Order: sequence, then C-alpha cells, then structure tokens
Amino acid sequence: MKHLVQIGAGPRGAEAVTCQATPSQVRTSLATYWLQAITLAWMLAEFGFSAYAALRDHSVALLAFGSDSLVELLSASVVLMQHLPGISLSRQKATRAAAILLFVLAGVVVTIALAGLILDVQPCVSRMGMGITIAALIAMPALSFFKRREARRNNDPALAADAVQSATCAYLAFVTLAGLVANALFHIAWFDTAAALIAVPILVREGLSAWQGNSCGCC
Repeated sequence: MKHLVQIGAGPRGAEAVTCQATPSQVRTSLATYWLQAITLAWMLAEFGFSAYAALRDHSVALLAFGSDSLVELLSASVVLMQHLPGISLSRQKATRAAAILLFVLAGVVVTIALAGLILDVQPCVSRMGMGITIAALIAMPALSFFKRREARRNNDPALAADAVQSATCAYLAFVTLAGLVANALFHIAWFDTAAALIAVPILVREGLSAWQGNSCGCC
C-alpha cells in the first residue's frame, strides 16, 4: 500500500516521494477488513433469520431486532468502504442515510406493534428467534470489544461508532430474548409487543445521534 506525498516546490521545482506503509499499519488495516467482513456476514445472517422468524412466528420484537441488524449491516459496509482503495464516501451522507432508515424502521415497528394489539395477534413461541438472539448475545459483545481496540490503535472514529452499534445490537438481543422467553413461558401476547416498543427509543436515539454525526451513547 503506497501513498504519494507531495513535497513543496524548491529551487528545482516540485518533487514526489513515495512512502510505504509500516508493517503495523498494514496489520491494522487487515484487522479492520477482517472485523468488518465478519460483521457483514454475521449481520446478514442475523437479519435473515430474524426477519424470517418474525414473519413466521408473528413476533414484533423480532422485527425490531432484525431492523437494527439491517442498520448495523449498513454501518459495517460504510466502515469497510472507507478503507477500500479508490472509493470516496462521505461519512456524513452515509450516517444521515442510516439515521433516516432508523427513523423509518422505528415507525414501522410502532405501527406493527399497535396493529398487533388492535387485531389481537398472538405471537407464537419462536425457538429460532431465541436461538439467534442468544447467538447475538455471544457474538456482538466480542465484535464490539475488538472493534473498539482497533479503533483506538488506528484512531478511527467510524470504527469506534460501529463498535457502539455492535454493543447496542447485543442490548437489543437481550431485550428481544426476554420478551420471547416471557411469551413462551406465560403465553401473554403483550410481552412480545412490550419488548418491541422498548427497542423503539433505542432506534430513535441511534438515529438522532447518527444525524448529528456523533457516536451513539446508549451503551
């Protein structure tokens, strides 16, 4: 990986000096690539399983959890693209797009939750949903830890913000799992709806933080 450094014009005109990245910088870049690649693969699977389970088992809580997975997928993609050569991407535009998506998803969750209450939709016991949320409770804190560490080493604010979103995903996984387990044990439909509505302020807060260009401070 090479960078072209322009040296100011002297008596003989402008000179160009080519500098090579240090081994530590190369290792840092590779670590960031691997972390984001793992995140993309995980969030794609998490979103797919959550969305399928939400539709199959009529779970609004899983819909909210899957919505956050979709935004986390977008965030990880933004960080990865910023480290790829030849790609110019404005962080402000990307985060504002993510913020709008978060607001839309929060509105969708509220609408579906209220519709479920009015129509008396009974969520089924979702073993798949429990499985994916338990897996997220293991995977996401680990990913958040490694992202924070690499962000400190590389002074990368985008990766640091993405680490916070990973931590938020773990918190939402816990809330969702609590609602799913409560519904499975007591068969009370509003437990699932309550878990979904608890997730809405988190989605809105993340959206406001992204719109302002700040790291989310909800975790």
